[in-house]
Amino acid sequence: MPPRLTIYAFVPTDSPLTGVSSPPGLVNSLTALLANERYNLTLGSSSSELLANIEAQKEKIDCLLVVFHPSLQPTFNQLYEGGILLPVVIIVADKNITAETNDSPTCLYHSAELQITVKELDSITSVIDQAIARFLHLAPNCSFSERTTIVNQPNPVANNHSFLLLQQRRLAEKLKERLGYLGVYYKRNPQLFYRNLAPEEKKELLREVRADYREIILNYFLQDYPINQAIDELVNNVFFTDLSVSQILEIHIELMDEFSQQLKLEGRSEEILLDYRLALIDILAHLGEMYRRSIPREDIPYDLLLGID
Repeated sequence: MPPRLTIYAFVPTDSPLTGVSSPPGLVNSLTALLANERYNLTLGSSSSELLANIEAQKEKIDCLLVVFHPSLQPTFNQLYEGGILLPVVIIVADKNITAETNDSPTCLYHSAELQITVKELDSITSVIDQAIARFLHLAPNCSFSERTTIVNQPNPVANNHSFLLLQQRRLAEKLKERLGYLGVYYKRNPQLFYRNLAPEEKKELLREVRADYREIILNYFLQDYPINQAIDELVNNVFFTDLSVSQILEIHIELMDEFSQQLKLEGRSEEILLDYRLALIDILAHLGEMYRRSIPREDIPYDLLLGID
C-alpha cells in the first residue's frame, strides 16, 4: 500500500472563529474530509500539545493543519527558532485575517504557508497538496525573507537549512512512492553559489565542508554513526552552494595526504586509506542523485516545477 501523508491538525477548544464552526464541528468536518487511504490524521487542541507533538514527530509529520489562534505566533516562533519547518495550512474566518494590524508579520511561520476559510474546507485536500508543493520550493536564505517577526537567536535561518532540506527530501521520496513522481525540482539561489561569495565567505564555506568531510571519513566505518544523515547534510550544502566535484576531490586528496603523514609518523601502513575511496564514491553518488533529481521531467505535475502564486 502506498504511504499515507501524516497530517497534524490543531483545533483549539477556545477557537476565536466565532460565527462559523464550533471546535467539535471543525473536528468532525476534518475527520470526515481526511478519513481516507491518503491520510493519517492526528488531532490536538492546546498550544502546548501542538508544540510537544510537533517536536516529537517532526520527521513524520507531512503537513500541519491549524485553526488560527493567538497562541500560534509564539508556537511558530519556537518551532522556527528550533529549526523545525513544515508545510502548513492555516484555517481562518476570513482570508488575510493574520494581516489585520500593521504590526502583524507578513506570515506566521514561513513564506510557503497557505490560508483557507472554514467555508472552503471542502477543498482542504487540494490545499494540502498545494501547501506541500510550495514547501518543496522553499530554498535556503531566500525562503524566510517575508517573515518579519524578530526572534532571539543570532541567526535562526542558518539553523533551519539542514532540517528544511532533509524534510523536503523526505517528502519528495514519500510523494515518489505514493504518486509515482520520478523527481522533484529543487530551486537554488545563485547568490549562495561558491563563485558568487565574498572571499571570506568562500574560505568559511570550504572550511565548513572540509570539517564535515573529515568527520565523515573518521566515522565512515562505525556502525552506530548516522553516516547517511551526515552525507546528506554535506551533499545538501555542496549542492546548494554549487561546489564543483573537483573541489570535493581536492578536499579528499588533502585529507588522505594528512592521514598518510600521520600513519607514517606512527609507523603504520597507508593501505588502510584505500578503503576510504568508498566514502568518496558514496558522497559523489549522493551528489549525483541530487543533480539527477534537480532536472525537471515531463511527467512531473506542473505546479511542482514552477512556483504557485
